Amino acid sequence: MTYKVNRVLIVGLGSIGRRHLEVLNSIYPGVQISALRHDHCSAKESEELGLFACFTKIEDAIKFKPQFAIIANPSSKHIEISKALARAGIHLLIEKPIASESRHVQELIDFCHDKKIVLMTAYNLRFSPSLQHFRKLVLDKIIGNIFSIHTEVGQYLPNWRLGNNYQNNVSSKKKLGGGVLRELSHELDYLMWIFGPISWVKSKISKQSNLKIDVEDTAKIIFGLNSNTGNQISAMLCMDFIRHDTTRKCSVIGEKGTLLWDGALGEVSFYSALNKSWDTTYSKPNENNYMYEEEIKNFVSSIELSCAPAVTGEDGLAVLLVIEAVTESSNLENVVYL
Repeated sequence: MTYKVNRVLIVGLGSIGRRHLEVLNSIYPGVQISALRHDHCSAKESEELGLFACFTKIEDAIKFKPQFAIIANPSSKHIEISKALARAGIHLLIEKPIASESRHVQELIDFCHDKKIVLMTAYNLRFSPSLQHFRKLVLDKIIGNIFSIHTEVGQYLPNWRLGNNYQNNVSSKKKLGGGVLRELSHELDYLMWIFGPISWVKSKISKQSNLKIDVEDTAKIIFGLNSNTGNQISAMLCMDFIRHDTTRKCSVIGEKGTLLWDGALGEVSFYSALNKSWDTTYSKPNENNYMYEEEIKNFVSSIELSCAPAVTGEDGLAVLLVIEAVTESSNLENVVYL
């Protein structure tokens, strides 16, 4: 029997909450979607968004009896709301980062495991076709043994959500779990997904720009990855809110050449040491909602089959532990081991 999605709750109606709302309406026509937010939706807003109902109290949201909830409010509020919904038996898709700090995350993971509640961390880049192709080439050892990895990601923060004042967004506010480390933590997740766990970090995080924010806008991280082959790989990651040329790239240097993933273009290229030339092995422009659609489908399939999702709560916690190690390393101006 196919699992039928009838009732869903979205917590938070910022840009990502509205993206999930759009995707749900697209892939599950007729689904009743309600929202939980800090203030009421007007009747006009609810109608325009296609909402079944809008709640300001969690007790009312639980009475709605959603099959699952998408947690898309500020990360500093994720754990509190997720625990309440989990106690009501509601499956959870929690937007990245899973929380603003690691404290209490394991408790939530353990509770969901004991009660057979599916908990998924929403690192949607895992569902990027170009990144999946890149990962396959790495695992197939097209470049042989890996020597070094260089990753960079950046975009000018005021251009993220056009039409909204960046100073009012979650990304800009420490108390809401903002900052470049948490907002761009996709990179930490996919690096560990492809290459293995991070064992140590040496970092410098700072606010370099004149942006009116109270969080870091730049992070430079050197770290070690324990690869599946048993050897340790050196890597570098540069993250920022300040560059005007939107960038998301990962370059891997190996004994047989170099692999390059360009996430902004949806391209993967291979430089062969033998042929001494570049070859584009994958090229397809990114479709706005495709990764989110595949993410939600995987989550729903995990509920139906009672199995682990592609990105677990443990994966989300692993990223947070690295973020905290990066912060500690920057403060101490020294290497921190995980």
